[in-house]
Amino acid sequence: MRRFIGLMSGTSLDAVDGALIELDEGGAGLRTAAFASHPFDHALRDELEALQEPGPDELSRAAMSANRLADAYARVVARLLAETGCPASAITAIGAHGQTVRHRPELGYTIQLLNPARLAEACGIAVVSDLRAADVAAGGQGAPLAPAFHAQVFRHAAERRAVVNLGGIANVSLVPPGAPDAEAVLGFDTGPANTLLDGWCRRYTGAAFDCGGDWARGGRSDAALLEAWLAEPYFGVAPPKSTGRDLFNSDWLDRSLAATSDARAPDPCDVQATLVELTAVTVARACRALRSDRIFVCGGGARNRFLMERLAAHAAPTPVASTQALGIDPQAVEAAAFAWLAAQRVDRLPGNLPSVTGARGARVLGLLAEPRPRE
Repeated sequence: MRRFIGLMSGTSLDAVDGALIELDEGGAGLRTAAFASHPFDHALRDELEALQEPGPDELSRAAMSANRLADAYARVVARLLAETGCPASAITAIGAHGQTVRHRPELGYTIQLLNPARLAEACGIAVVSDLRAADVAAGGQGAPLAPAFHAQVFRHAAERRAVVNLGGIANVSLVPPGAPDAEAVLGFDTGPANTLLDGWCRRYTGAAFDCGGDWARGGRSDAALLEAWLAEPYFGVAPPKSTGRDLFNSDWLDRSLAATSDARAPDPCDVQATLVELTAVTVARACRALRSDRIFVCGGGARNRFLMERLAAHAAPTPVASTQALGIDPQAVEAAAFAWLAAQRVDRLPGNLPSVTGARGARVLGLLAEPRPRE
């Protein structure tokens, strides 16, 4: 048995998630042994958010943020090792996503901030990072990468399963039934989720996120505003496709509100309710187009009860549940995916799916940072 750790900080900028997985020899069996999450300190979150846009001295600021993020990642690794009683020597490698600050595959690049050498040095464990670049170099979107993992752990003999990650950006994986070569796995980013919900909530309530969706539940979805948002060209683009804060950010939201509002500004609570509806509608449409039999949700949005209710309403009669029903904590799925991608890199096996990203072919993903030699 081998052990790997996956670390994920997503576009919602809420926390670093970490999962420790155990793989049987040959990769046949996989178990999530532990999960830990550590919130960003506010200063780091604010700086990472600011680095989404061009600014003064951004090269130095980005390098310093990459160092601070590596330190935050190392704290999560330490928690996982302490909780499981595993020494660092028991971990084959860490798969570390880093923080996406630019994602422009149409221009041939994607940037994730992280200092992997610093993380490897701090933990005494090899680190696999820069996991998207090889796919982008091969003409792919570099995202989403989780569908290959979803197919590995969630495939069913008879059901067409849609696995939806409600992170900062929502994405969907279609895992067809039967043998892996019977039908291609599909997947793409459907649009915004927590990145807009959390940002709007912070602006008007001061809370980091809308716990359970209770604030949104008190509002009323604005049909005209929703229709205007659904006219965003991204939603009409055929897959493969991916998106991020480069498009769906506070400026996008403010511009759309200014363009659609009459003399009276919309109630902030109603805007939150409409943002929930936007995510629910776009995800449900994607799952319907993929002809899924059941929908399983992971990511932070799985804890948003109101969002889950609205998704279930729009997806009906297709059943909706969290991945807890399949035995994996919805919070742990994406971090576990990057642990699995680290194992693929160590074994020199492909980590991308060309049917998802549009790359010219399968590629081994990630660069390896080795720690100091173990004694």
